[in-house]
Amino acid sequence: MTTPPEPTDQPPEPHVLPGVRASDDEREQVVQALSEHATTGRLTLAELEERIGLAYRSVTRDDLARLTADLPGSGGLLPAASASPVVRRDSGQRPSTTKWIVAFMGGTEKRGRWRAAERINAVAVMGGHDIDLRHAELDSDDTTIVAITVMGGIDVYVPDTIDVEVGGFSLMGGTGERGSRRPARAGAPRIKILAYNLMGGIDVWRLPEETKDLPLKQAKKVAKRAE
Repeated sequence: MTTPPEPTDQPPEPHVLPGVRASDDEREQVVQALSEHATTGRLTLAELEERIGLAYRSVTRDDLARLTADLPGSGGLLPAASASPVVRRDSGQRPSTTKWIVAFMGGTEKRGRWRAAERINAVAVMGGHDIDLRHAELDSDDTTIVAITVMGGIDVYVPDTIDVEVGGFSLMGGTGERGSRRPARAGAPRIKILAYNLMGGIDVWRLPEETKDLPLKQAKKVAKRAE
């Protein structure tokens, strides 16, 4: 009586995702389109960075198509019939552009969804500002904030995926860079902050991506732990 041969181990079947695989060029194409929509007010800075992160992690063309399904001119990559589009808040009419933020012996807060001009002048005289750019609409990929304090203070908050450049000078005051040390995303919008202090201070906070919907007080605590 012959013994039947023992079955040999079969190699595991490869895991194949449905849909056509996306190329690096197609990911970059979507990232560029998202950036253009951000400068027209269709996406806030936080929404832009969230979708760009998803774009670079996308595997198939359907994954990419979902990121632009609610934006005009997105016919280059067709989504699958069963794909659920990304839900975007309808902002209606665009808010007016903010070019000046001024406080004299008082304080102001700029947060939520607002429209940042290509150049913003922020002045605080014996007062203070909180300028939160996480959900702002940018009119340009290259935004400049000229911040001036005289016996006052300004805090500027930006996502840590954004390219931030800080310059200026202080007399009997100072400028600090706080928060996350994570490198900015390649090709991200740039925010240039020119800080000028006379017996005052300016802090630039780079907030981790996971804090985009947190109140500033909580977001600053998370950012401090990332320093």
